[in-house]
Amino acid sequence: MKPKSYRKKATRQPAVRKRQLELLSRANEVVEQLRNELPQLLAVAVVDVASGTSLAAHTSSPTLDLLTAAKFQAGLVQRKHEALAALNLPDEQLEDIMITLSSQLHLLRLSSTGERLISLVVDAQTTNLALARDILRTRAEQLDAASALRAA
Repeated sequence: MKPKSYRKKATRQPAVRKRQLELLSRANEVVEQLRNELPQLLAVAVVDVASGTSLAAHTSSPTLDLLTAAKFQAGLVQRKHEALAALNLPDEQLEDIMITLSSQLHLLRLSSTGERLISLVVDAQTTNLALARDILRTRAEQLDAASALRAA
């Protein structure tokens, strides 16, 4: 008979694997929905903030390396959290970050838990910024809703 501690680990692994697969599936779904809602987007990714790992991504621009960008964007979010703590703003919650380049807008929207972010890259000249931010907010809420259902 196997030791008791071994049996517990073995029973937990399938549940963890199932949650990971559900998260990847939800991330892919969010990417596809953003592609449908914003067909002119240049790139989109769902990123795990703690590890900087891209869970799902799409780009229509071969010059955008989303895997590299994901690591830097996760680091940017972590540094901003540190800045908020240093400024003694404990009641404030980071929701989104917008980076404006000469030809692109990079929009980063965090989930309410702060565990994941959605990174969206759009053309600065042709994109309705208000519409893109609203769609991004809605998809981040959808990502959170899936996490809440799994936790329940």
